[in-house]
Amino acid sequence: MQAKSLEKKYAVWGWIFVAPATFLIIIMSFFPMAQAFVLSLQSGRGANLRFTGLRNYMRLFQDEQFLSSVANVFIYLIFQVPIMLLLALILSSILNNPKLAFKGAFRTLVFLPCVAGLVSAAIIFKSFFSVDGIVNVIFLKLGIINDPVSWLTDPVWAKIIIILVITWRWTGYNTIFYLAGLQNIDTSVYEAAKIDGANAAQQFFNITIPLLKPVIVLTTIMSTNGTLQLFDEVKNITNGGPGTATITISQYIYNLSFVYSPQFGYAASVSYTILIMVALLSFIQMKIGDKT
Repeated sequence: MQAKSLEKKYAVWGWIFVAPATFLIIIMSFFPMAQAFVLSLQSGRGANLRFTGLRNYMRLFQDEQFLSSVANVFIYLIFQVPIMLLLALILSSILNNPKLAFKGAFRTLVFLPCVAGLVSAAIIFKSFFSVDGIVNVIFLKLGIINDPVSWLTDPVWAKIIIILVITWRWTGYNTIFYLAGLQNIDTSVYEAAKIDGANAAQQFFNITIPLLKPVIVLTTIMSTNGTLQLFDEVKNITNGGPGTATITISQYIYNLSFVYSPQFGYAASVSYTILIMVALLSFIQMKIGDKT
């Protein structure tokens, strides 16, 4: 009887401790999400909003700029996320080597891009790839190009530079996750593999990757979520240009709300497309992760 009373007391105090955080999450997250959904069903400007049902969502399929932003985001997702995660896996395996000297310094250097300011990092890369930037200067001196290249006004090169910037910035972040996962793998597994004659590549693909599967699924979902919401790098490097060649969904939402004549209802419906995409892709990735 006393044990049940004590268990009930713990449960009550548990809810008391959780209640403030739960209240703040509801007020700061779920309530605005509900308001945004209601707003997405309305059209008009300022206070002159009227209920139009699913008209904003139907409009998405005919909006070329929205479709272009979705295509750009999926290009970034398909090319950047696998490259970044593979680099993070390789770097974490190297940094986890007990024989590596100056491990602390190397780990700091790998993680350093993550703590750099988004705007400052974007401005630095923008200056690197400008017509008179250091990249053109080096390539001209090496004879790789004959004339300066306008990297940021070329649709293909502009996308490649965005992918490069995102990869540079977030590879170290994922490396830390993989490094933490590797340190939880018993070294005896690798020692047994060495005795059986497995080389470094075989150990990486047959031991490291399978045992890191939960962490790989986690980082894939987080990276997908981040890429679908990509904004800062594109806004500060190319501003979505040339034309709409690099524009992302988040930047299009920003333009609808603050650059073009404000269309908050339509911007809210575009925002919910990101939520739907994140939910669907996360579900698919989790299902694939469970089966592999």
